[in-house]
Amino acid sequence: MTSIVLAGGESSRLGFDKALEVLSGKSLIQWVIDRLAGLSTEIILAASGRACPDELRGGLDPGLGRQLAAVRCPKSVAVKVVGDVYPSMGALVGIYSGLAASSASRAIVVGCDMPFLNTGLLGYMVEISPAFDVVVPRTVKGVEPLCAVYSKSCLGSIRSLLKRNELRIGQLLNMVKVRYVDEDEIARFDPEHLSFFNINTRADLGRARKLAAEKRWQGAVPD
Repeated sequence: MTSIVLAGGESSRLGFDKALEVLSGKSLIQWVIDRLAGLSTEIILAASGRACPDELRGGLDPGLGRQLAAVRCPKSVAVKVVGDVYPSMGALVGIYSGLAASSASRAIVVGCDMPFLNTGLLGYMVEISPAFDVVVPRTVKGVEPLCAVYSKSCLGSIRSLLKRNELRIGQLLNMVKVRYVDEDEIARFDPEHLSFFNINTRADLGRARKLAAEKRWQGAVPD
């Protein structure tokens, strides 16, 4: 199974590179990598900007190089880096670039700022994904397209959207076969919906640090 980490945001609301911000002794991107490593044989970091080599050294954009220097992953998991095929076009192009580079037919897609991912929920979505183009959680707050499973069968639809400069992931969901994972299913694995906690502001980062301290998480979230 491949996992794709969208690491292309500019962190403009946070004011610094959030992927490298430390939470309970580890960078946010390392929290994400650690959660995905047990589910994946390949992890792809999809980064904005120019195309990057599929290795952890040499020729990288400075910001991406700093991210990769902080990443640790089991030897059994291959790590690739891909640049956006269409730079500066948001999350949808990150999904496209990651899927295009994936060695698997489907992939888990998450953001680099989601430290409390629940592997039980992710594993369940992978299990039910073969009959669908996308498997995505849906709560009363809406769908969670950056904590989902996408098939390579989405590539043609995404490409057509990008060519029209249509960047909404919701539009893709209207074009493909989707399996929504609703509240009752999510609750079996993640009743607090912490998988969908992402960090966009300093206040979010403060809440994440408080939550990790309260639950005594030191980089390991119970499933």
